[in-house]
Amino acid sequence: MSVREIFAGMPWWVKWVAVPVIAIVVFGGLIASVIGFVIGLLFKVLVFVILVGGLVFVVRKFMSSSSSRGDW
Repeated sequence: MSVREIFAGMPWWVKWVAVPVIAIVVFGGLIASVIGFVIGLLFKVLVFVILVGGLVFVVRKFMSSSSSRGDW
């Protein structure tokens, strides 16, 4: 007997309300941990990209201003 056969005889509210609620109750902490990890990782990637972009901007600005002075 497959899962599909078991759910075929159930009312709609069991498939679409009760089962997802039970899954959220059982796996809620795991789901929250995964979502928190992904959001934290995306934030760290964003901070990394901003810092590298700022470094590239500062280095290019410094290099262009130092090469235009001509006193080196």
